[in-house]
Amino acid sequence: MAHKEEPTPLPRFADDFRPAEPILFKELDRGLVAGPDPCHLPVEAPLTIEVRDVGAYTVMASPGDSLALAVGFVFSEGLISSRDDIGLLQKCEDDPSVIRLQLTDPPAGEQPGRNLIVGSSCGLCGARNLGEMLDELPRVGRTLTLAPETIFEAVKVMEQNQFLHKKTGGTHSAALFDAQGRVLSQGEDVGRHNALDKAVGKMVLAGQETAGCAAALSGRVSLEMALKAARAGVELIAAVSSPTSLALEAAERCGITVCAFVRGARASAYTYPERVRGILELAARQEE
Repeated sequence: MAHKEEPTPLPRFADDFRPAEPILFKELDRGLVAGPDPCHLPVEAPLTIEVRDVGAYTVMASPGDSLALAVGFVFSEGLISSRDDIGLLQKCEDDPSVIRLQLTDPPAGEQPGRNLIVGSSCGLCGARNLGEMLDELPRVGRTLTLAPETIFEAVKVMEQNQFLHKKTGGTHSAALFDAQGRVLSQGEDVGRHNALDKAVGKMVLAGQETAGCAAALSGRVSLEMALKAARAGVELIAAVSSPTSLALEAAERCGITVCAFVRGARASAYTYPERVRGILELAARQEE
């Protein structure tokens, strides 16, 4: 496999943001004031993932970690199960916005999403029947339990490592962490699902198992995020924002614990709360 990327702490990608100078205006006691407000914008650009003998996918994403994004994308689409399934991985010499992959054992027949364009806000554009996808979801393992404070700390560390968000205010982040709360990999992107694909892709490229991990998300838990977590074997999702109804349905089917509104030292466990150590017992005592 060519051009392997090892997982590293999230770097500060100069190509991922650009300067801007809008006019800020606001009403104060002395009246309306206005003036320049220098800032940075997150860059959103197309990245085409060409999988030989399978199809081409164009995702709208932040430029950094493009190889990890490509690997995480094909992993979450079910085209590979480990880095051993990748025969070739490289950026196109003529166009670095094109990533080329060759699988060691390409799936037979046309795959869902062939020649698909995926926006940065949605990972399920053009997807096949929703019921079929839910029926095919794997159940995750039952190996993970976490102390509440471990979840709080992991989300805090993810937020501290959001370098692009600190610079631009316009990106999402996802991190995979273990039972001790150690962040194993992290991705940041204009797209929530791209950020998770980057985090997963870094683990796959390093030959590390994603199954049995937990995931911290900077945004809401949508259906596509639950699907990606299930395919990666993630047992618990800790998100800063809310889950959607379909995300919870998918989590129920797959056995994933969903903790949402993880902010400071509080969170709400929606599914399989037994993975969060001690909270069922505490809740039962309060009902007595």
